[in-house]
Amino acid sequence: MDYFKARAVKLLVNYFENDFRRISHALEVLKHSEIIMENAECCDYEILIASALLHDIGIKQSEEILGYNNGKTQEKYGPPIAEKLLASIGFPDCKTMKVYEIIANHHSPSRHDYVELKIIKEADRIVNKLEGER
Repeated sequence: MDYFKARAVKLLVNYFENDFRRISHALEVLKHSEIIMENAECCDYEILIASALLHDIGIKQSEEILGYNNGKTQEKYGPPIAEKLLASIGFPDCKTMKVYEIIANHHSPSRHDYVELKIIKEADRIVNKLEGER
């Protein structure tokens, strides 16, 4: 595992603490994102890692504030949390803003045409389907 990926996984685990369901989901989305990325053009690997691992980071705050979460609340609460977490490890601002936009649009149609966003949406769809079959 490369150094950045290890630091990003640590952010995820520290944030979600004992919520193993959320941690496992994010790791599975990362795994499928990396598989899909092999056939993609012009994909920034660090942006993909950060987006895959942190795409649902807004769930915790949404549930604490509202008592529930859904795609819209994840897109609302997740980006600022991801921005703060990534800043804590010195992730470049220009890449952080792209991760911010990916998380803010991963459940919605988007005006952004990022290859990383398309990969995250597809990987999340695959993992959600697999988790639904359990």
